[in-house]
Amino acid sequence: TSGDPYVSHPIAVANILSSFKIDEDSLSAAMLHDVIEDCGVPKSVIEAKFNKNVANLVDGVSKLDQLNISSRTEVHAENFQKMILAMSKDIRVIVVKLADRLHNMRTIEFLDKEKQKTKARETLEIYAPLAHRIGMNNVYRELEDRSFKVLYPTRYRRLRTVTKKNRVSQKKFLKKIKRILEKKLVDQGMPAYIEGREKHVYSIYRKMKESRRSFEDIVDIVACKVSVDSPENCYKTLGGIH
Repeated sequence: TSGDPYVSHPIAVANILSSFKIDEDSLSAAMLHDVIEDCGVPKSVIEAKFNKNVANLVDGVSKLDQLNISSRTEVHAENFQKMILAMSKDIRVIVVKLADRLHNMRTIEFLDKEKQKTKARETLEIYAPLAHRIGMNNVYRELEDRSFKVLYPTRYRRLRTVTKKNRVSQKKFLKKIKRILEKKLVDQGMPAYIEGREKHVYSIYRKMKESRRSFEDIVDIVACKVSVDSPENCYKTLGGIH
C-alpha cells in the first residue's frame, strides 16, 4: 500500500467520476463502493442512510469485485465482458467500477511486481475493452497504456520516446488535415465537429505487432474524428472526404 489513509482511494474514485459530470448517486456510490465487501455494511443500511439507487449501485460494484476474473480458464475475455454487462442492470455500476480500476492502475506501483502484472493483464483483457465498448474512450486509452507500461516496460519506454520525438510534426499534420476538412465541410454546408488526436502508445504497439512492422512503417499514428448529426450526413461527409 501507499501508506495513505484508506479513505483516499474512494475520494480519488469520486474525483475521477466528477470529471465525467456524473450524477450525485454515482458519486455517493463511489465513496461507498467498498463498504459492503470490506466492512460488512448491509445493503439495507446504505439504502436507509442514502437511497435505493445508491444501495443498488454499491451492491452492483461489490458483486463485480467478487468475480474471480484472474482465475478464469476456459472463459474467453470477450465472454467475461458480456457477463459483466449482463450482471450490471445499471450502466453506472460499470462506470464506477472503471473509475475504481483507473485509480488502481494510477497507483499500481505500490503493489509487488507479480500483483502488478496480474492486475495489468486483467485490465488489458477485460476492463480496457469494456471501457471501449461503452464509449469511455479516454479511460480505455489510459487503461491500455498503463497496463502496457507494467507488462512491457522496455517496449513502452522505447515507443514512448519515439512518439514524443514525432509529436511536433504530428500536431502540425493534424492541424493541416483539420483545416482542409473544415473548409470542405463548410463548402458542403455540412454541420460537423472535427476532433484530431494522436494514437496512444499501446494502439501503435498493437498495430506494429499485428502487421509485424517497425514504427517507421506505421503511417496511421494520428486520427481525425468527424461527428455529424445524422446517418445521412455521415454518408455525405464520407463522400466529401473521399
